[in-house]
Amino acid sequence: MAAIFDALSAINPLYSISGFGVGALVGFTGVGGGSLMTPILVLLFGIAPSTAVGTDLLYAAITKTNGTLVHALHGTVDWRITRRLAYGSVPATIASLVLLSWLGKSGGQAANGLITSALGFALLLTAFSILFRRWLLDHIAKHTNAMSDRRLLWLTVTLGAFLGVLVSISSVGAGAIGMTVLLALYSHTPTARLVGSDIAHAVPLTLIAGFGHWLMGGVDWLLLLSLLIGSLPGIAIGAHFAARVPDRYLRPALASVMALVGIKLSI
Repeated sequence: MAAIFDALSAINPLYSISGFGVGALVGFTGVGGGSLMTPILVLLFGIAPSTAVGTDLLYAAITKTNGTLVHALHGTVDWRITRRLAYGSVPATIASLVLLSWLGKSGGQAANGLITSALGFALLLTAFSILFRRWLLDHIAKHTNAMSDRRLLWLTVTLGAFLGVLVSISSVGAGAIGMTVLLALYSHTPTARLVGSDIAHAVPLTLIAGFGHWLMGGVDWLLLLSLLIGSLPGIAIGAHFAARVPDRYLRPALASVMALVGIKLSI
């Protein structure tokens, strides 16, 4: 019992407040937490990129497990799409972790440099996906409407592999980027089922990637607990008031901030 009190007393309230703010924004807009939390940890709190990414990955695995259960109970998960994504993302995630481990052994700066560059790229790509989603959907749909299921299979596996690399290195991309492509590839599938499938796929992806970062010493468990204490109620409150938030203004504003942060990290 004393150990529990000691752990709770060591929690940094600023982390929990940040977690609450990010959680609320996720609930309001549906934008992935990694797109918001990881840059905050790196730029605002000065946490090493490898630790920020590893901790955020396990944070995402915990929160998305709950989301997957809710979607599964409502029958809004297409497990066929989830499996196709996983066929690509799981081996790509393992390969990315091996690369990060090798870079870590040859020098921590190399691994952190790769993570920072990948994070900047992922944020820019996420911002583009949010700002120009409608154009992207219309453009991709022109080439996918009459596509055979076999080709659709391989494109989905390729998307999973791309997300596996990007998310494992930066913790960003599974939400906005993955959903944009899925909406274009599976335009005849109800959006709710695509959202549920994307969240379900993110669970094994972030869990495997987070476990790999933990083995490399890139997870701060106290930081993880601090973020969860703030973000879980934040997500619930944000989701409750989502209908009252002017989404057409908030999402572009968030995308613009992500773009600026992505440029800063890429320079």
